[in-house]
Amino acid sequence: MIRHPCSELHPWEIRETELHLDVLAQMESVFALSNGHIGLRGTLDEGEPHGLPGTYLNGVYESRPLPYAEAGYGFPEAGQTVVNVTNGKLIRLLVDDEPFDLRYGKLLSHRRVLDMRAGTLEREVHWRSPAGQEVRVRSVRLVSLVQRSVAAIQWEVEPVGEPARIVAQSELVANEAMPVSAGADPRATAALSAPLVSEHAGAYGERVTLVHRTRVSGLRVGAAMDHIIDGPEDTDVASEADDDLGRVTVATDLREGSVLRVAKFLGYGWSGQRSLPAVRDQVEAALAEARHTGWDGLCAGQREELDTFWDRADVELDGDLEVQQAVRFGLFHALQAGARGEQRAIPAKGLTGPGYDGHAFWDTETFVLPLLTYSVPEAAGAALRWRHAILPLACERATTLNLQGSAFPWRTIAGEECSAYWPAGTAAFHVSADVADATIRYMQATEDEQFEREVGLELLVETARLWLSLGHRDPNDGFRIDGVTGPDEYSAVSDNNIYTNLMAQRNLLAAVDAAERYSDRAEQLGVHVHEIAAWRAAAEAMTIPYDDALGVHSQSEGFTRHQDWDFENTRPEQYPLLLHFPYFELYRKQVVKQPDLVLAMHLRGDAFTPEEKARNFDYYEPRTVRDSSLSACTQAVMAAEVGQIELAYDYLAEAALMDLADLEHNTRDGVHIASLAGAWIAVVAGLGGMRDHAGSLTFGPRLPSDLSRLEFRVLYLGRRIVVEVEGESASYTLLSGEPLELVHHGQSFSVSADAPVTMPIPPVPEREPPMQPPGRAPQQREGKAT
Repeated sequence: MIRHPCSELHPWEIRETELHLDVLAQMESVFALSNGHIGLRGTLDEGEPHGLPGTYLNGVYESRPLPYAEAGYGFPEAGQTVVNVTNGKLIRLLVDDEPFDLRYGKLLSHRRVLDMRAGTLEREVHWRSPAGQEVRVRSVRLVSLVQRSVAAIQWEVEPVGEPARIVAQSELVANEAMPVSAGADPRATAALSAPLVSEHAGAYGERVTLVHRTRVSGLRVGAAMDHIIDGPEDTDVASEADDDLGRVTVATDLREGSVLRVAKFLGYGWSGQRSLPAVRDQVEAALAEARHTGWDGLCAGQREELDTFWDRADVELDGDLEVQQAVRFGLFHALQAGARGEQRAIPAKGLTGPGYDGHAFWDTETFVLPLLTYSVPEAAGAALRWRHAILPLACERATTLNLQGSAFPWRTIAGEECSAYWPAGTAAFHVSADVADATIRYMQATEDEQFEREVGLELLVETARLWLSLGHRDPNDGFRIDGVTGPDEYSAVSDNNIYTNLMAQRNLLAAVDAAERYSDRAEQLGVHVHEIAAWRAAAEAMTIPYDDALGVHSQSEGFTRHQDWDFENTRPEQYPLLLHFPYFELYRKQVVKQPDLVLAMHLRGDAFTPEEKARNFDYYEPRTVRDSSLSACTQAVMAAEVGQIELAYDYLAEAALMDLADLEHNTRDGVHIASLAGAWIAVVAGLGGMRDHAGSLTFGPRLPSDLSRLEFRVLYLGRRIVVEVEGESASYTLLSGEPLELVHHGQSFSVSADAPVTMPIPPVPEREPPMQPPGRAPQQREGKAT
């Protein structure tokens, strides 16, 4: 794994000690700040040089037509692409009439630090201009986790050696010119040219407000900035605004030892319905509150929010500082992606970049929401309320497909299906089961009765109706679901995908349970006893493909009879396969992009015996190429469960280092939120062995040789639980709440706040390690601990 050439290891910080332009875009994603509503890429304060500028508001998109060579009934007609909205990060600087630009003059030092406890991005630069004038520039940037619409920057400049004439230009800029993405990588974003149309520009003293509207989607976006300026008495301040530019200019003369300090407050908001005055007033009110709180107050609130998060969610790994740092980095970005989304989607890249056009996928429910459910349940509930809000569109989509219930989109921003490739989009019906699974998990972990009645029940009912209409009863094979695509995108439109069938089975049974518990509310939704009986019967008769000759489950019907992929003659540079081979060839072979059956064994582990899990893992491991960032964490979980602890840790490290080491070569487009949350899954569900089947928590912890100690925390039923694994024992501590029943390696016990409970860890069963496809094994972690 190749990390940034000038990064330092620290358990709570991501440190960059030099500026390297060749990884500038990657580090802009790594250093991005967000609260789930506002996202600021980690571009330099002065704006240039940059890799990929980006400022995002969750839910702001532009519509564009989806072209088809041959259109078909039910094909989505419009796509949605995230918009780079008004950039408020810019503070340009002139030193004795020369622009502060790190490509010119001499960069004497450059340091940036992402502080994951403070929630800030710090920067310090020492620069000599081409004329020989030296200055130090320092900045601290935050996106508030407390005040949803607010971001802020504390910026200062001081001369070194000699006095300097200083001009600082604090700006709001809309319709920034964007670099054109090269190649045809489907993970990249569609280019948008000048998507914002000006509606209002106003400058008032040290405050500027701009309001724009997207050209096609018609969303109104407001951005405003205000300043507190601390400098010499003769400092001049002027402001101006036009269609796409707002500027506050500060001019002063600084003696050596004196400092110009600017606190810049930013307010952002948007709406598809509210008027121009309403949006304008909203962002200006956000500025008023931010200015009232002040820079120090914003920092204090940020630290308090993060202290609470880390107290609930922190993971400690003794023995490998690199992975320790990376796991916390993943936790931090997962929190940023969902903390203040408040009934908006959590995109695959969060708000850190435009990758995948800013779309949300099934990644959210399957990989991100488990972390949030057990650490920030209010954020998980808000994300599921977004799914509930788009339920009418999902039901409309199902109707278009001649189905009942709800067919949630494969990829979307606002709720409409945006995938133009139906075999991997529309046919991936499992996304509806994933929404149901996240709903079930949230209800079990929180016992939020209001959510169950208002949101959960309807989500379960409408998704259950989908399966009953999508599948059919066969006298010989039971209940079948044919012609669907599971999580493995190298196998499409197959019959009885085992992941889809097992997750649909859970969905159906949960709908039965919820409808019977809330019979009055179910009746309002049109549920009747015959429908409940049909759900139960379909679940009990669900077809689960199994290959008797091989003694393993088949990922989908007939998969194990396909021809094996020719791995020996596949060159290393031909991965990922989807960029070098036609889908038709991939679909006909036994090659797995990302775990499918293996993921089913994690999420529906109650449907497999330990022996079946071991045989299945050994069979699918040599066929899984991990061309998806969603692969490593799932393989880590099941490797640990079947006793391959060292392999599990190798996969855990890969998931955690996905973006810090740019393993998929597309971190420039934004970090991989699901993989980063997946690192937590690999720790807690993998090394910790945590499962949540049937509404109870069970654990089966074991440590790899690199680690001397593991500690992680989860929030469950309002109780804070700490699990500490060391040597051959594990201790369970209840920090607060009533006693709780847990299970450790199959043994039930009760833990209370009185004292921790320590349990022995049984030995790992000896098994031969499985093989991976040639050249696709994870990098071994052994001997790399720091």
